Amino acid sequence: MEIGRGCIVCVIWCLATCWAQDPLPPAAITDSMCTTAKSCDECIVKSPQCGWCESTEFDDESYSRCDLVENLRRRGCKEGLNSPKNKLTIVEAKPLSDAGDTGEIVQVNPQKIILEMRPGEPTRVQLNIRQAEDFPVDLYYVMDLSQSMADDLESLKGLGDKLAKVMGNITKDFRLGYGAFVDKVKMPFVDILEKKLQNPCLDGATCDPPFGFRNVLPLTSVTSRFAEEIGNVDASGNLDHPEGGLDALMQATVCTEEIGWRDRARHMLLYSTDAPFHIAGDGKLAGIVKLNDGKCHMDPNTMEYTASSEQDYPSISQLSSKMKENSILPIFAIGKVRPGEADPMVFYTDLPKFFHESQVEQLTADSSNVVELVKGVYLNITSGVKVEDDAQADLFDIEYTATCLEGEPQKGMQECSDLKLGKNVSFALDITMSNKTCGMPRQEFTFSVGPTAFKESLQITVKAVCDCACTDTKLEGPDICNGNGTQVCGGCECFQGRSGAKCSCDLEEYEALVPTCVWQNSTVECSDRGSCICGKCVCNSRTNPEEEIFGDKCQCDNFSCERYRGLVCGGPERGVCKCNNKTGLNYCECKKGWSGSNCGCEINSLNCRSPNGLVCSNVGVCECGKCICNDTRKYFGKTCDTCKGCPQECDLHKPCVQCQAYNTGKYKSSDPNKKTPECLRCPYNVTVVKELKKDSRLQSCTFYDENNCKFKFTYRNVGNGVADFETVEEPICPRESDVLWIILGIVIGIILVGIALLLIWRLLTYIHDRREFQQFEKERNNARWEGGENPIYKPSTSVFKNPTYGK
Repeated sequence: MEIGRGCIVCVIWCLATCWAQDPLPPAAITDSMCTTAKSCDECIVKSPQCGWCESTEFDDESYSRCDLVENLRRRGCKEGLNSPKNKLTIVEAKPLSDAGDTGEIVQVNPQKIILEMRPGEPTRVQLNIRQAEDFPVDLYYVMDLSQSMADDLESLKGLGDKLAKVMGNITKDFRLGYGAFVDKVKMPFVDILEKKLQNPCLDGATCDPPFGFRNVLPLTSVTSRFAEEIGNVDASGNLDHPEGGLDALMQATVCTEEIGWRDRARHMLLYSTDAPFHIAGDGKLAGIVKLNDGKCHMDPNTMEYTASSEQDYPSISQLSSKMKENSILPIFAIGKVRPGEADPMVFYTDLPKFFHESQVEQLTADSSNVVELVKGVYLNITSGVKVEDDAQADLFDIEYTATCLEGEPQKGMQECSDLKLGKNVSFALDITMSNKTCGMPRQEFTFSVGPTAFKESLQITVKAVCDCACTDTKLEGPDICNGNGTQVCGGCECFQGRSGAKCSCDLEEYEALVPTCVWQNSTVECSDRGSCICGKCVCNSRTNPEEEIFGDKCQCDNFSCERYRGLVCGGPERGVCKCNNKTGLNYCECKKGWSGSNCGCEINSLNCRSPNGLVCSNVGVCECGKCICNDTRKYFGKTCDTCKGCPQECDLHKPCVQCQAYNTGKYKSSDPNKKTPECLRCPYNVTVVKELKKDSRLQSCTFYDENNCKFKFTYRNVGNGVADFETVEEPICPRESDVLWIILGIVIGIILVGIALLLIWRLLTYIHDRREFQQFEKERNNARWEGGENPIYKPSTSVFKNPTYGK
């Protein structure tokens, strides 16, 4: 049997406190959470702190038999104290497997336990986990066989041997299988023309007929068969872009015998495609309205999914639930598409949110990185352990504390990371059962806790403890309960018409408003904070044993006074809560040094003194240990020491620092060996150091004096007007400038700038002229001259004709 540490400490502290006190008066009874219970069964369900006294010698006229356990002991219940505790029984606890163990591999310890639990009382259960080396691995490859994935088939032929070689370095027991899918053979998913059903591919390519899902190669250790089966299949095709991948994943998950999933192995399901997937509801496009039943429908001869055209696609949540049930770890390997097409990764990126363990990775163009992908995912999965439970949240509350490789318990953690195979981790489970379980027809519950990636888990059977063993024993007689009732578990269950702890009161008198139990003009008995039993008030009390309800009419208590900072009367250091029995009013009785209705005011003014020793800096008044500034628009701060528009503290200290350290400033003395009266009146001394200290508690000030020298000093207020000051030995003064060199520098600079400008002008002119000349040459070469007669041309000879020639 285990009990929470917090409960043990609490009980020990309460018992030690209770035994050290005097017996309580009869009126100051118990926590009402317990005292209202009328039977033992009701008592133990109320709270795990409640107990029932079965002793017949217990004075239940003044006290309730159901009370806090420590109160019952103080009030004389030495024997017959019924307060059942939780009990843990380990049914099965096979030791964790070591490396090289043969036979059954055990990764979770213990395997079965039984808890006998009382509502509200936590029990700690230790869960030990070790990921075994050489643990069997089943990897089933589900591939999209549409035409767009045809180029991937060739690169996958050697995948089996490569995977076997890589996984062989991790585990000696590795099996590989292969399945393919396309889509439902229905319009509009697939073209149902006869010739298209025979060869659905375009451009005359040869393709296999479309199908829903086919188990091509069940899981086998002969990995060379993977290449053989890949070589015997051809790509197929469909019409729309999404594929029937969820159908394939559901069948690969639930058809455990057909696929060959081993019960004691890590199940990895690798899903490869380059397209999105159809979801639940898409089947209506083809007239398929029957919901997916999540069962196996595989023909034992053809190994094909037979219900593909009869029922809808599964939903993501339905598929996730089945994968979790069968401990399947899905890996979504998404291929790249041609340039210009939509990237299908957007449809798969958020899928891990819906599965208890899954990975989404990008494939290369020809799926050649599948081996490294599987290896990386496997190592990533085995490098961490995450624990989950399937307990009903309204019936059981489970808090986790993880102890990983670093050995430090981490409360609230349900996982460990950066693990290596063969290393131990543990999880502490603090399980608390709700009292709702006692009102249910059955009071035995079973749930499992274990790693999400394992088939193994810890099975916990909880038996609710809601009844007292003494309930079955009933005693009657003239000397028992005054002859007016039956004694059960030491208490009286009165006959009809009788009431009271010993059945000594008449029920009609008991049910009427009894004047002796009514406070002043109230209309309820015992101030509605107790029970009137046979004309006497039995007051309730609080869960906190230090809080009490008392008075003959339960009119008083010690916890209803004014509070200061959440504490009654400011806490026990400041005051005590009292009650006036005559008026029923509470008041705070303050201790020395405190005042106010809630003892929140400190009488002295120590907290009101500013760093200069003045109370509220002489510009305010001290009330309840706090300063109230006279002019809140100008003065503010805890001690009114901050003034808006007033000289700052650095400015006030500057003259004193200057005169004491450097003999400069307003208090400067003409004689370096003597100080002025004003400098001598400075209320503090300045220490000159070579280098100022770097301390966040020091205030730093920086100034320039009349010689433009920079000096810096620090100070720290130590209270009562006292401050410590430090400054450096010499201020930082600017060096005198050499006028000649400045003039020379300016002249040289002007000359250099002039030369630079001339060079730039010359360069620009050269570039411009060169461009103009090139343009001229271009136009000259492109000129075309036409032939013609010059109108002003005169020949060098003249021809005259004799008119009489020939006559």
